[in-house]
Amino acid sequence: MAAPLFNAKLTVHTQSHDYPIAIVEQCDMAISIVPYINGQQVLIVTNDTVAPLYLQRLQEQLAESFTVAVCVLPDGEQYKNQDSINQIYDALMAQHFNRDVTLVALGGGVIGDMTGFAAASFMRGVDFIQIPTTLLSQVDSSVGGKTGINHAQGKNMIGAFWQPKMVLADMSTLKTLPARELSAGLAEVIKYALIMDIEFLEWLETNLPAMMQLDLAVLGAAVKRCCEYKAAVVAQDEREAGMRALLNFGHTFGHVIETHEGYGSWLHGEAVAAGMVQAAQLSQMMGWLGEADVARIKRVLILANLPIDPPPINVDTALELMGHDKKVKGGQIRLILLKSIGQAVLTDDFDTQLLNDVLS
Repeated sequence: MAAPLFNAKLTVHTQSHDYPIAIVEQCDMAISIVPYINGQQVLIVTNDTVAPLYLQRLQEQLAESFTVAVCVLPDGEQYKNQDSINQIYDALMAQHFNRDVTLVALGGGVIGDMTGFAAASFMRGVDFIQIPTTLLSQVDSSVGGKTGINHAQGKNMIGAFWQPKMVLADMSTLKTLPARELSAGLAEVIKYALIMDIEFLEWLETNLPAMMQLDLAVLGAAVKRCCEYKAAVVAQDEREAGMRALLNFGHTFGHVIETHEGYGSWLHGEAVAAGMVQAAQLSQMMGWLGEADVARIKRVLILANLPIDPPPINVDTALELMGHDKKVKGGQIRLILLKSIGQAVLTDDFDTQLLNDVLS
């Protein structure tokens, strides 16, 4: 295999352990992850969309050195639930795997979150490795150790903080990603620019067309930048006690959309995109953003083929769903808003009537 044109490595520092993020244009997955498998047992968890693309080669190569089993789950946010977690447990139990097992998450954010939660809870904690195959999971969900499943009344309400042993982001997997999924991932990329770095937003405004044309070197540069932002935040606030909550910009509004419309109807990134516009609109009503700022946010989302308008949801219903948000404290909804583009804040100091106006 020729040397990759893009190759970067970062380190995430956490209380439990430090671990690497390898971002490469193309690689041999098995060779890349073998140094981070400590025991002799491996369970690969994937879904029925990703499995036909990458599973056989990874499984066969790992089987040369390890006892390997596979758990293939159905693809979709609607399957991010306890039934799927039980299938992972069943696969582990059927093989009589023990605390020496390493779980390998091969897929997008749903697979990564569920595999991580299974790893956190099986025998009270075993190793796992992330191989994210979607842009959204490469820039966000695979890094930082937030794992979990959905509940009918709220997204990601059941889970644990459990850090992987390593993250391998192979840019070549994005070549098989549907355009809609690529755009959904771009929502999380844009999020980092809006909350942390206006210069990154300027870079995106120039480079989004190349990213959407699957220029892997440009995509790799974006993934590296996002992972740098997230690694820095996680190092300071692993368990989301403070500043890590800023990474949820647009998510409180977006989770309302996902929960109300039914998991999988709107992709996570699509819901976050519309949610970021709602958060920006509230920020404007509070006098923090100007009309031109909100228009700029809408333009960059449209450039990434993302929705900017939420579906119609009754205000009382939306507020009820917001009440299940993990950032609620003392019964008070807290939101991530923008003081300016590139500067986010977590606050409960907003006029509830303005929130109602945004939701309506």
